[in-house]
Amino acid sequence: MALRFIKRTYNRMFLVKDPMPPYASHVVQIGDPVLRNKASPVPLEKIGTKEVQNLIYIIKSLMKKSNLIGLAAPQIGIPFQIFVIHFPHPSHYFSKEEIILKGMEHVENQVWINPELKVLDHQKVTFNESCASFKGYSADVPRYKRVLLTGINENGEKKTLDAKEWTARIVQHEMDHLNGVMYSDRMVLKSLCCTGWHTINQFQGFVELRYEN
Repeated sequence: MALRFIKRTYNRMFLVKDPMPPYASHVVQIGDPVLRNKASPVPLEKIGTKEVQNLIYIIKSLMKKSNLIGLAAPQIGIPFQIFVIHFPHPSHYFSKEEIILKGMEHVENQVWINPELKVLDHQKVTFNESCASFKGYSADVPRYKRVLLTGINENGEKKTLDAKEWTARIVQHEMDHLNGVMYSDRMVLKSLCCTGWHTINQFQGFVELRYEN
């Protein structure tokens, strides 16, 4: 504990310089202004450029490194209308009952640029969500059951996605990031909780909550 504290303090005092986005090793946290501003559309002529392709590469790499199912460009400090989603085969991680209850399905890695969302089913369902930009917390969030997503992929091709249930939830979460909205704006207020509360009780408060990716 002491050695880690000394090392961290030394790095902050002598080695760390203010980094510039896009951030390749961390996800920005709630409070950063970039998360509260509406992202700008990507000019069509820029989609194939090294700048945009590198941005997509960073998003994908950070998603894989941090085991995320979705990540938007504002979350790495760039206010562009880009996000990537990926949901692994749910049977590897969830019970059959939960998969059926939440309507989970496998979603291949997908890049969305300048996406637009249309609600197809205005009925809302409420399930627990967390966010890489709100580290250590989760809450119950109502979302529409079915939405239509239209946009452009990384090759500049138009595409659509009829998203239902859990996939629709993922899509709406990422679309919110492009509009400067956090899930805390939509959550059931009393449901917000620290995801490590049980561990904190178990070790009588002798727990170090650290940000790691």
